[in-house]
Amino acid sequence: MKQEMKIGHFIGGEWISAAGGSSIAVENPANCDVIAEVPAGGKADAEKALDAASAASRAWARTPAVERAAYLQKVAVLLRERLDSFATTIMAEQGKPLSQARGEVLGAAQQLEYHAQWARRIEGDAIASDNVGEHILILRVPYGVVVGLIPWNYPLSVTARKVAPALVAGNTIVVKPHEVTPLSAMRLAALFEEVGLPRGVLNVVTGIGTEVGEALVGSIKTNLITLTGSVRAGREVMRRAADHISQVSLELGGKAPFIVCEDADLDLAAERAVFARFRNCGQVCTSNERTYVHQSVFQPFTDKFLDRVRSLRVGDPQSDPDVGPKVSRPELEKVEAMVARAVEQGARVLAGGGRMTGAPFDRGHWFQPTVLTDLDPSMDIVRQEVFGPVASLLPFSDFDDALRQANDSDYGLSAYLFTRDYRNVMRAINELEFGEVYVNRVGPEAVNAYHTGYRLSGIGGDDGRYGFETYMRKKTIYLSAN
Repeated sequence: MKQEMKIGHFIGGEWISAAGGSSIAVENPANCDVIAEVPAGGKADAEKALDAASAASRAWARTPAVERAAYLQKVAVLLRERLDSFATTIMAEQGKPLSQARGEVLGAAQQLEYHAQWARRIEGDAIASDNVGEHILILRVPYGVVVGLIPWNYPLSVTARKVAPALVAGNTIVVKPHEVTPLSAMRLAALFEEVGLPRGVLNVVTGIGTEVGEALVGSIKTNLITLTGSVRAGREVMRRAADHISQVSLELGGKAPFIVCEDADLDLAAERAVFARFRNCGQVCTSNERTYVHQSVFQPFTDKFLDRVRSLRVGDPQSDPDVGPKVSRPELEKVEAMVARAVEQGARVLAGGGRMTGAPFDRGHWFQPTVLTDLDPSMDIVRQEVFGPVASLLPFSDFDDALRQANDSDYGLSAYLFTRDYRNVMRAINELEFGEVYVNRVGPEAVNAYHTGYRLSGIGGDDGRYGFETYMRKKTIYLSAN
């Protein structure tokens, strides 16, 4: 059975237009064709969604967790059955190549399946009391109304990553997808509607962040805000959440170092470094943003790395290339400006360096897979998150130097190390100041682990037991016989 696209805010179980009647065009980044018009919501739409979530909250929290989880399991089945259809939606709105889009759909299904398993694992504690005839209980209970703010780089899987634990924990949720990629979240909501999720438990409101997002975050009805997005957005969320002391969980990107030691398998390291840099056109928070290579193997590694970069296939996402387009014109221009600035500061371009030209790249948002070297640690390209298909190669003299350069960042999400030396592994575990450390492998991260970052990469996290606990708060009960 093919699911037809439903366009609109999904509020209280109904598909509705924006209160003001205006809309936002959704564009295919591969060719700039407009593929849909979605509501440009405002404060009134945000308040209506929060009202719907609030009205449904008490009954949903009283619903047994296994019943809540059953809706997730049913939606996961439908996602797997409609894998290609959902992958086509992701390709159309985000530009992700076919196999990567299919991977995202399967990742969303896995999020739903995994979090459904927590239904029988919501546990508390019994504490011995100092008083006769008394027991102390610590319960884990839902927050109430959750607001989920979704990025454009993984519009379906991140929506599932937030919706699944929120619902199993007993919360209701209002999702605000990014205005560039709202269709995946709408389609996911339509699946929940199809399996009979009670009205108001899941709501989706589209619009720009400064309108809808600000209204959702700043409302006294919002109990928990979970954001995956930029540092700028994270700061704004924290400011607005402070008005009502709302709980926040923020995943704000990264500047991952990728350390290649002199004893590493250079073929493996080069292949994995390219994958970790250019997957999803470099638009991944865990991307290899800084490749540090021991000076004794810098040139042979660079040669292997360049061979792989030059063999990357760039093209129409439907042809399943290695690299698709940037998601939007502003994002393309941002990466272009960062490369130009790097060259101005002294960087040398080894591959790429600018926009793709000629047919079929005359339309769309295309940037060449790019490799830079002759970099100084103070350069903007080394300090700031690129979030695009641009690799930076830097040498290091010894492992102390590698650790120092890797840790010299305002971000602290992911780090990579390729080595055969157990001593280097143990030092990296203890000394790399990042929420995730990958040794002789790259991502994606595991659904049952914990995705968290330090410094500007955010607070809180997703996935696994610790991510699930984000969606519950504790309540202490004193039971006395007197």
